[in-house]
Amino acid sequence: MSKNTAADVFAFGDEFGPAKIVHLHTPSVGLRAVVVIDNVAAGPAIGGTRMAPDVSVSECFRLARAMTLKNAACRLRHGGAKSVIFGDPAMPRDQKEQLIRAFACAIAPLVEYIPGPDMGTDEFAMAWIHDEIGRAVGLPAEIGGIPLNEIGATGFGAAVAAEVAAPFADLSLDGASVVVQGFGAVGEHVSRFLAKKGARLVGVADIAGAISNPDGLDIETLAELKRAGKSVAAYRHATAIPGDALVALPCDIWIPAARPDALRADNVDRLACKLVVQGANVPVTKDAERRMFERGIVSVPDFIANAGGVICGAVEYSGGSEAVALATIEEKVGLNTQLTLESARAMNVPPAEAATKLALDRLRKMSHFKRWR
Repeated sequence: MSKNTAADVFAFGDEFGPAKIVHLHTPSVGLRAVVVIDNVAAGPAIGGTRMAPDVSVSECFRLARAMTLKNAACRLRHGGAKSVIFGDPAMPRDQKEQLIRAFACAIAPLVEYIPGPDMGTDEFAMAWIHDEIGRAVGLPAEIGGIPLNEIGATGFGAAVAAEVAAPFADLSLDGASVVVQGFGAVGEHVSRFLAKKGARLVGVADIAGAISNPDGLDIETLAELKRAGKSVAAYRHATAIPGDALVALPCDIWIPAARPDALRADNVDRLACKLVVQGANVPVTKDAERRMFERGIVSVPDFIANAGGVICGAVEYSGGSEAVALATIEEKVGLNTQLTLESARAMNVPPAEAATKLALDRLRKMSHFKRWR
């Protein structure tokens, strides 16, 4: 159940949004959901549909704002939004399909919102939504989509960000040690793309366990375990560690690719890395961002590093191909990472502050073209 009211979220509102908060409830199928449409200055808002039992309105708003910043930073013709469905994503498939289809029918009037896949949903869920209302991104290839999770769009973008950011942290990807928190659609693919650049995965975690091996972990074996429905903890040639110990594992690059607020004031000082690349949405609190800056840890903000998925979705929505999507991700994520870190260095501020300024400056310029602003 939602932990916050719309009034709580509006207390954090500003000139950019949120434009609309909608609570959805269909008792006959057990649907409870929230949609936050944050900003539509650049066009209809794209944002993922997340399914989890413990999401909240405020979390949905933070995620929607991250999408606004992400889409503005990338100069996409889309605003930012997010939706959350309260439920267990591991529920039986037929029950999940019924819930997703009910959600689709409920958002049909929200024509300024285009849903995409997120934690707990995938291209099949987007196909169900598209079947009901005719709009979604991240669709299966069979119906003309570019399946974001299948090609690893977000993970590819995060790897591009890591490659551009590495020199700012006095690193080379070739031989760099990497720790990934979360081995889902983002974590698996960013691990694979970085390995192709010569990096070595030395620690990984999922919701059920964490492991480490300084000599390296085999990514394909880990992926096979996940496809079999097992945890990375079932990997044999590694040492099991407590989940909260992953943050302190020595490495060159640490990648949060799971839930929000993975790095906080109470654990950020345990980091033993030079570079953080934020693969998840809002995985770092403001206090933690500031502390990393004070310690000299380079951090690529979430809406810069993990923009690959929404870029891919925007390309799909405009009728582009997978090849165009990947080229656009490389261009936009690479350029924004470079601009963010150069600006942060010049202004002597945390990269998150520099990136926010970059995105809001672009958003303000977009807003000037709107009749209502």
